[in-house]
Amino acid sequence: MKNEKIWLSPPHMGGNELKYIKDAFDTNWISQYGSNLDEFENSLEEYLGNSSHVTALSSGTAAIHLALRLLNVEEGDFVICQSFTFVATANPILYLKAVPVFVDSENQTWNMCPDALEESIKYCIQQGKKPKAIITVSLYGMPFNVDDILQISRKYEIPVIEDSAEALGSKYKGRPCGTFGDLSIISFNGNKIITTAGGGILISRNSDAKRRALFLATQAKDNEEFYSHSEIGYNYRMDNIAAGIGRGQLETLEEKISQRRKNHDFYQQTVKNNGNIKLFSAPNSDFYSNYWLSTIILKDSLLKEKLKAEFSQNNIETRYLWKPMHLQPLYKDYKFFGNNLSGTLFEGGLCLPSGTNLTDNCRARISEVLQNEIH
Repeated sequence: MKNEKIWLSPPHMGGNELKYIKDAFDTNWISQYGSNLDEFENSLEEYLGNSSHVTALSSGTAAIHLALRLLNVEEGDFVICQSFTFVATANPILYLKAVPVFVDSENQTWNMCPDALEESIKYCIQQGKKPKAIITVSLYGMPFNVDDILQISRKYEIPVIEDSAEALGSKYKGRPCGTFGDLSIISFNGNKIITTAGGGILISRNSDAKRRALFLATQAKDNEEFYSHSEIGYNYRMDNIAAGIGRGQLETLEEKISQRRKNHDFYQQTVKNNGNIKLFSAPNSDFYSNYWLSTIILKDSLLKEKLKAEFSQNNIETRYLWKPMHLQPLYKDYKFFGNNLSGTLFEGGLCLPSGTNLTDNCRARISEVLQNEIH
């Protein structure tokens, strides 16, 4: 009998999700209003602290789009964006017909390189237009280089959109990811550390920004007795059923963070003292990663492909790292600043199974492949 599939990062229900879904059905609040939405947002605001104001939306992508709208990004504006990320970080720039400017990573966190960021800002200013926003990412749950990026942001007075889609529960110097940007986002897609099936949140620093986000997310209806619309809005609000799933998931968040970090510890023990493989880990104690995905860099692409094939033969899912935006056909003609470190990481890297429901048997199967193939 073939071994059961080990997935990369599957949804993992905690048990109470059905209780909150049932409440939505029992009260007949199944659309974009209801107590689950209110309680989900309130719980996240309490968890994040730091004057966080949360708007629950249909996706993390929607949250980035609204963040750009809140910063008045328009056609032709420059928006600086981390290149090493999933395409959803960059696509909303094009929704608004703005111009993405891509920035490479630095080696410690794999996130936005401060030197390349400053170089990109100077380029934009030389073109006669200061960037409207900087979108930085906390990749695979690893916090970005907060102090240096925010220092540059303040120096040039450019707001930061913090894409913490993968970083709920991660911290920098004890402060939660999702609280560093002028606007921040977190995703609850099915593969994230907790899920609402789809969904995400926009985190703003004051109640006025939250009200504006909610207005845009619900079709931008003017305050009239009849349907009146003075600007473009969107159907981006999370529904009360999805928020019910989120409430149940939040109850087990700390346990899920612990389990993801346990996976990382397992990989650390499995590959230690092996010169052919390097596990992506926090550079120092300032960085506390949820290790949403445990990722490795192999000594060369041939070894990477061999290992990926062997995992597949054993019914174990792995994935390539994100292909950087400046190497994507959609974005190859836009400006890029850096030394292509992100491209090098893409060439040598794999994401390993990191689900919160990995069993000891699963770990044993994974370990066997790693021990046999990487020597």
